[in-house]
Amino acid sequence: MKKLILLGIVIGVVSVFFTLDLQHYLTLNGLKSGMEQFAIWRGNSPITVGASFFLMYVFVAAFSLPGAAIMTIAAGALFGLFWGSVIASFASTIGATLAFLTARYLLCDLVQAHFGDKLKAINEGMAKDGAFYLFSLRLIPLFPFFLVNLLVGLTPISTRRYYWVSQLGMLAGTVVYVNAGTQLVKITGLADIASSGLLFSFALLGIFPLLVKRFTHFLQQRRVYAKWTKPKHFDRNLIVIGGGAAGLVSAYIAAAVKAKVTLVEAHKMGGDCLNYGCIPSKALIKSAHVAHTLKNAERYGLENQRLSFSFRKIMARIHEVIKTVAPHDSIERYTQLGVDVIEGYATLVDPWTVEIKRDDGTTQRLTTRSIIIAAGARPFVPALPGLDAVGYVTSDTLWDEFAKLDAPPARLVVLGGGPIGCELAQSFARLGSQVFQIEMAPRILSREDAEVSEFAQRALEQDGVAVLTSHKALRCEQEGDRKFIIVEHEGVEQRIEFDALICAVGRVARLSGYGLEALGIETKRTVLTNEYLETLYPNIFAAGDVAGPYQFTHTASHQAWYAAVNALFGDWKKFKVDYRVIPWTTFVDPEIARVGLNEQEAKEKGIAYEITRYGIHDLDRAIADSTAHGFVKVLTLPDKDRILGVTIVGAHASDLLAEFVLAMKHGLGLNKILATIHTYPTMSEANKYVAGEWKRQHAPQRILMLLAHYHSWKRNEK
Repeated sequence: MKKLILLGIVIGVVSVFFTLDLQHYLTLNGLKSGMEQFAIWRGNSPITVGASFFLMYVFVAAFSLPGAAIMTIAAGALFGLFWGSVIASFASTIGATLAFLTARYLLCDLVQAHFGDKLKAINEGMAKDGAFYLFSLRLIPLFPFFLVNLLVGLTPISTRRYYWVSQLGMLAGTVVYVNAGTQLVKITGLADIASSGLLFSFALLGIFPLLVKRFTHFLQQRRVYAKWTKPKHFDRNLIVIGGGAAGLVSAYIAAAVKAKVTLVEAHKMGGDCLNYGCIPSKALIKSAHVAHTLKNAERYGLENQRLSFSFRKIMARIHEVIKTVAPHDSIERYTQLGVDVIEGYATLVDPWTVEIKRDDGTTQRLTTRSIIIAAGARPFVPALPGLDAVGYVTSDTLWDEFAKLDAPPARLVVLGGGPIGCELAQSFARLGSQVFQIEMAPRILSREDAEVSEFAQRALEQDGVAVLTSHKALRCEQEGDRKFIIVEHEGVEQRIEFDALICAVGRVARLSGYGLEALGIETKRTVLTNEYLETLYPNIFAAGDVAGPYQFTHTASHQAWYAAVNALFGDWKKFKVDYRVIPWTTFVDPEIARVGLNEQEAKEKGIAYEITRYGIHDLDRAIADSTAHGFVKVLTLPDKDRILGVTIVGAHASDLLAEFVLAMKHGLGLNKILATIHTYPTMSEANKYVAGEWKRQHAPQRILMLLAHYHSWKRNEK
């Protein structure tokens, strides 16, 4: 009952304030018009006027009424810089605290009860660094102060801490605004506007946020680096830990701008993509595709071929492909580019020092102004009972292990229904393995739209893959030389015999072994970074798979530019990493390529959209190539040609997607794609045709009707 009464009072006061148009008095015009009368009252009863103004300011702030900034300026105009600052500082803080307590009393218990789990991270953050967060918000008014008062009231920060942090945090801004008020009162004519005092006051208002931002950054660095001793000189401008895509691009950029950079790699240059991921898997996919084409040659007017091949030669070709690409990422190449490449294990000693244990057993310590962590990721292996006993390979180890085989595994289990699992399952099925793909979720490729998952599952099943969705792997067993995996589906257990098992259930960031724990750098599945890719320490950055949120080589390279530029030039200008247009492809056949939102994401986020589709079965080139299956699906804003996202399923989808990536990056709509000439006959015409389909759906019907009448009239004109 008490809460309802208080809520009623708050609503009543706010309603009366706006109904009676009282906000008119809390404007610059209102302030200026009442200055003479206020001056008279102040002269007659300075204490009474000061106390009344103080209470009025508390009232405005407590009820979160608009006009607190004008009240602060008025304090300067009425009481001068010193007393105006004192009155405004204490009145604003007391009023803010009352608003804070009101929000806490009315809403805190309710919000925490309903959203406690979701607010857990915020509550923990406020308990740990609440004072600093609040101080930053008070210094840099990114959000209206009344909103800060209300929202912080829903957190567990103590009232005492809230008060004194608010008092200190708002003091500098209060003085700046009060000072501006002291100058406004002096304006009597146009000439006064150009006075040095007034210009200085407004200049101070303009640069104050910049000064505060610098000061806050200084305080943050001081707090973070408090227990460390910064070197007076540095051996390097930048040290990069990891020689994968993110590390290589970071080091390349640093060398290109003549910075002294060291790249430390513990294993193989080129990282996972070159040695275990993108390159070997695409080489395998190509061999499997050729085998599939030969077995189905009649589709092209030829005779089907009895497939005969050497699996060892296929694996040897894969390693030859890796060997051919390797010089692009080699120590020799990067040394020539100006990068100091060291083979060894790097460990962070402090925010500026890296200890490197070389492969020859020697140890070296280097100091550096900045560090980029690009340690990559590794395959995730589930804690499945019996898995170690029966043996398994991952997407990292299968290339060496399977190279020892004379033939593909006769019976192959692929654990996982993500992109890696789907690509490997289809490839080995095309090479003759009996493949069982086990996925616990209701469908494979769960990040894609349901129709895309279904399309991919049909394609895999047509190639002979037994796709077992909603099957939970329970354990592995061995009977002599026979190996089994036991899965559960709808409460029933099933045994599947296999000769080899590929664990492809995802990848996890490498977070241990190089000193993150000692420095207190926070991790949560990945290294936690801000929008500039900075970790807890502003001079230590993370990029690539170790930073997330995407585990793509092209995204790692994209992040590397931001990490390197911010690491080397962040004192002057920092750039927020841009994730607005991120493309990716699952290289099954047919390919699945996507950029931006798909339909299920748009629904989850509550984003309004329209769908335009074009079936590739109708495309001339696809028909000629016997690849007439798939579709292009475009999401746009309702009644607009602005592209929100694109999904392409079909041959060469990864190549077709590039046009939409460019269009989204530079704000080009479907009308621009429609107006672009596309070569005939090519698969790229699908992009033009889907744009044409959108145009047809949005044709101006009234104008077309008028045109029909016009042409009818022209036919009958004598």
